[in-house]
Amino acid sequence: MLMSSRVAVMGGGSWGTTVAHLAAHNEPTVLWCRDPETVAAVNGRHANPRYLAGFDLHPRLRATDDLEQAVSEAEVVVMGVPSSVFRPVMEQAAPHLRPWVPVVSLTKGLEQGTRRRMTEIVNQVAPAHPAGALTGPNLAKEILAGHAATSVIAMADDTVAAALQEVFTTDLFRVYTNDDVVGCELGGTLKNVIALASGMVDGLGAGDNTRAAVITRGLAEMGRLGTAMGGRADTFAGLAGMGDLLATCMSPQSRNRHVGEQLGRGRKLKEVLAEMDQVAEGVFTAGVVVELAAEHGVEMPLSGEVFAVIKGTRTAARATKMLMGRQARPEPEDDKSQGSRLRRMWQFVRRSSR
Repeated sequence: MLMSSRVAVMGGGSWGTTVAHLAAHNEPTVLWCRDPETVAAVNGRHANPRYLAGFDLHPRLRATDDLEQAVSEAEVVVMGVPSSVFRPVMEQAAPHLRPWVPVVSLTKGLEQGTRRRMTEIVNQVAPAHPAGALTGPNLAKEILAGHAATSVIAMADDTVAAALQEVFTTDLFRVYTNDDVVGCELGGTLKNVIALASGMVDGLGAGDNTRAAVITRGLAEMGRLGTAMGGRADTFAGLAGMGDLLATCMSPQSRNRHVGEQLGRGRKLKEVLAEMDQVAEGVFTAGVVVELAAEHGVEMPLSGEVFAVIKGTRTAARATKMLMGRQARPEPEDDKSQGSRLRRMWQFVRRSSR
């Protein structure tokens, strides 16, 4: 019989499992997994060999494959599933949530079709529940190995944020609060597209100068679109923006960087994804980001070239040449005239598609 838990984490991938492990230091925690073998491993051996082989989990962490049982008594629900299944899992969980229970997203992506952030989905499906995100430069295996790390809990309500801060903070995992939910979510989402670009130039054999240029110009793109969509500029200079971008662009553990690197080496996207057991959100986010950039009148050349490579209309080498051949301009840039032109283009596209 499953013990009553204050925290329910939905999703038994590497990051969902790691967050459940962290929460278990402070509160009774249950991890919901679809895979019965993972449930048995967590409960029997305090391990998740499928995604986190060789790492021990907190001995008080428990797992279940019964979603209703996992969430029905929880005082905090954490959503650690991919963006492609976030809505259906949330819809399945919503009828069983206790009143006013906060829902925290770990998912760094946008919903296909609607282009909604994950907290927007929570607000649609479970409007009576505070929605926020836990985000930052957090590589699961480094945290489980005992290395110090920091993160941000983004929540509009400061009181709820402070309570959640205590749920996830441990001796080596420091959690900050931020009321800019839009900026924090977009930082975690947009950096995945830039990590694909960083991986591509690594795969092409480029050096540190090139990588630094990609990361820096990528951060500028993130800030332009993020602020246009309602985020604050200072958020993109912090852990949820630059911090997460640096870790994802540089680490061999980054799934998005890995996909980009393989594309840079000339491999086909389909075969790269077929080898992976987890989702590289940037692959599915790139097209949505390009649409949003056009709609908001924001120029994002790096993201546009990444999407072209994802679609198969450019090679990584050709995309790099296209970027290097663009007209030189000042830094920082004046985006006002560019924004007006792009907004006119987007309005034309929308009228033409009716």
